[in-house]
Order: sequence, then structure tokens, then C-alpha cells
Amino acid sequence: MLKRVAEILCSVIEADADSITEAQNLIDDLGLNSLDVVNLAVMFEQEFDIDIPDRHIMKFVTVGDVVEYLQKHTGAV
Repeated sequence: MLKRVAEILCSVIEADADSITEAQNLIDDLGLNSLDVVNLAVMFEQEFDIDIPDRHIMKFVTVGDVVEYLQKHTGAV
């Protein structure tokens, strides 16, 4: 799951997908802003065919938060 999340992240930021770790903070480490995080959530919704409520998006602080959420709500590993 981390690899898929990293690939989607790298379509928004200039980074190598292999350099993305679960510990990285979306805003502080990867340079995203709150609008970027919302846009990424939309991309995750499309990729994984799920709905992510706004109240859950605001809890995405690290890459690991996103990975954990997607694993829990999609059953994917």
C-alpha cells in the first residue's frame, strides 16, 4: 500500500516514490498545503473507489496515516 500511496503523492510533488516513508509529515516534510491534502484525498478516492469524509481527511498528518486509513477501508495491503 505504501508504494501505491507514494506513487500518487509523487504525481503531486517532485520526489522519488522510493524516498517516501510512512513517518513523513505531509505538510512539514513533503511541503503539501491543506488544499493539496484534500486534492490527494480525491485522488485516493478515485484510485481505491472509496469515499473519504472531510473529517477523516483532516486527520491525515503523515504518510502512515494515509496508508493505515486506506488499508482499513479498502482491505488492501
